[in-house]
Amino acid sequence: MAKIELYLIRHGIAAEHGTYANDDERPLTEDGIRKTRRVAKRLFDLNIRFSLILTSPLPRARQTADILQTYRLSAQLEEQMALAPGGDIAIWLSWLQNWRQTGGDCLALVGHEPDLGEWAEMLIWGSARQNLIVKKAGVIGLLLPESESPIGRSQLFWFAPPRLILE
Repeated sequence: MAKIELYLIRHGIAAEHGTYANDDERPLTEDGIRKTRRVAKRLFDLNIRFSLILTSPLPRARQTADILQTYRLSAQLEEQMALAPGGDIAIWLSWLQNWRQTGGDCLALVGHEPDLGEWAEMLIWGSARQNLIVKKAGVIGLLLPESESPIGRSQLFWFAPPRLILE
């Protein structure tokens, strides 16, 4: 098995908390759509392509994933509840173990804060420290080990808020 490039991507700018009766229904704003499109175009220009985009089912994350797919960053997109707010990394790790068998080598996860930052910390250091914060439409790139558990064994190779991606 080869190493896997994992990109953790936070959803774009969404409607303010409290503007929807159910917070889970908040969509991207027009500014969020515009900025996410710019990030997606830049990732495309950098020749980044994903074997699969795995996304939270919440509208703001799904819209972000759809934009990434529209910019031809991946032909495949799937939803996974483990990426919804408060999702369980253990469920995703079990999924990852099976996904490795497909031969994919580059995976994007589209989700929410603080989960993405905490997952990155667990993958890099083995525990969540609440120090990494992924900005809206920001990206963390990790290199996962070839076969063993990625917890505490992954390497950080990219940590960029959208302003650095777009410059």
